[in-house]
Amino acid sequence: MTSPTELIPAPRSVVAGPGEVRLTAYSQLYAGPATEGVGHWLRTVLRQATGLPLHEGRELDDTDGDGIGLQLDPALGPEEYRLVSDWTGVLIEGGSAAGVFRGAQTLRQLLGPDAYRRAPLGRDRARAVPHVTIEDAPRFRWRGLMLDVARHFMPKEGVLRYLDLMAAHKLNVLHFHLTDDQGWRIEIERYPRLTEVGSWRARTKLGHRASPLWNDTPHGGHYTQDDIREIVAYAAERHIAVVPEIDVPGHSQAAIAAYPELGNTDVVDTSSLTVWDTWGINPNVLAPTDTTLRFYEGVLEEVLELFPADATGASAYSSFVHIGGDECPKNQWRASDIAQKRISDLGLADEDALQSWFIGHFAGWLAERGRRLIGWDEILQGGLAPGAAVSSWRGYAGGVAAARAGHDVVMCPEQHVYLDHRQDAGPEEPVPIGYVRTLEDVYRFEPVPAELTPEDAGRVLGTQANAWSEVTENQARVDYQVFPRLAALAEVAWSTLPAPAERDFADFERRMAAHYRRLDALGVAYRPPTGPLPWQRRPGVLGRPIDGTPPNR
Repeated sequence: MTSPTELIPAPRSVVAGPGEVRLTAYSQLYAGPATEGVGHWLRTVLRQATGLPLHEGRELDDTDGDGIGLQLDPALGPEEYRLVSDWTGVLIEGGSAAGVFRGAQTLRQLLGPDAYRRAPLGRDRARAVPHVTIEDAPRFRWRGLMLDVARHFMPKEGVLRYLDLMAAHKLNVLHFHLTDDQGWRIEIERYPRLTEVGSWRARTKLGHRASPLWNDTPHGGHYTQDDIREIVAYAAERHIAVVPEIDVPGHSQAAIAAYPELGNTDVVDTSSLTVWDTWGINPNVLAPTDTTLRFYEGVLEEVLELFPADATGASAYSSFVHIGGDECPKNQWRASDIAQKRISDLGLADEDALQSWFIGHFAGWLAERGRRLIGWDEILQGGLAPGAAVSSWRGYAGGVAAARAGHDVVMCPEQHVYLDHRQDAGPEEPVPIGYVRTLEDVYRFEPVPAELTPEDAGRVLGTQANAWSEVTENQARVDYQVFPRLAALAEVAWSTLPAPAERDFADFERRMAAHYRRLDALGVAYRPPTGPLPWQRRPGVLGRPIDGTPPNR
């Protein structure tokens, strides 16, 4: 059993009382109308952890004294919940099934760290719930994690595992970065070479792009369409929306390697290009031709079928498709007669306007199909179609400009919530990238810039952490970079916290002491508070550390 004062993210209101509810072999779990899926999930994980049968109750009274009840309360917000544990048993009410599910996650925390194990450790483990009344609701609607599976592929089981970890932290959006220069990870049936060719590279740079080291083992992999359907369904059961990212017009060498006609063939010999094996900004970008537009419309037609807008009732964000739009060098377009003719024919000012036209084409194409485009903040250059949204990564400025222009924003500034960046300045930190961003730094991150008016601030949908994978080659390395900092981001996204300087980090650290035991039970290879363990270090692998305080803009 865990104290109600050790919950992460912190609930809005906690009133503890004397006593406890003890689950027994006679306990029942009642799931009211529209909460059956939550009941199935909760029964499954608690049966694994406790060994108790938790028989299905037919009515709420069946939970009297030692059972669990789940039901909707239409007076609550969609993700709002109320958890009451007293002499009558445990009752979780939510404004929707998503709210009930968030409450079930809190119940799991209250049962103690052993509630996260897949087999019971003993008769008295994970069976007691303290008497308490908890009322809770999220601050932000978008609470996300971006997984980059393009630079280093994460097998399907790893993605499912991360969905469980996200659910445990009350996150509700997986931003799924599926394509880049270094690999194409999603099967597109009409274009088989995208995965036959585009999902494999011959070797991989070890460390930062300036490193002299290479891993000469071919690297790759992709998700079949059934894999994607499974991931989306698994996420939906956990009330998580999956937002796919198909990068255009930059970060596209893997696609060009598979289909050379997509590149600027009048400037470079695209038939000689291979899937990129190093990191950085790639000069080989898509050609702004009708051939390219029709090709990616074909890709997106299959993507929309695999990621349906009604994939989850937890969030409206399943309607979004991320189109990238970042880091697109214009040198090939400047040298291309084909690109220059397109600029002339469209009456555009320059190559930046050409990229805006390119992105605008897909914003309109998606809107015609009831979907919404979201992209990195570069898509603001040259204007952005109504209804499109922005992921603000180059600091806050892009998000501020987007919100003031009437666009929805997800705040994910590189200097604050890029979890591939180093966690400490010590020499033992593995492959140090970027500024130091400690657990406390992430906890003091504020997604809403103070200069926004209340109206503009309302366009900040929320925030997400981004886990880029250039230097995280396997699950253990991803875990190390993501945790425990994702727990801090989850509280920033969910809980109503005071201003950054006034946040009680000492209390968060106290609660993290209990949370580390949960992560241990889940098998998460997090960075210990005392620093990396010997096997977590990467001596001799060059990073790109930046000294000083990151800019707050």
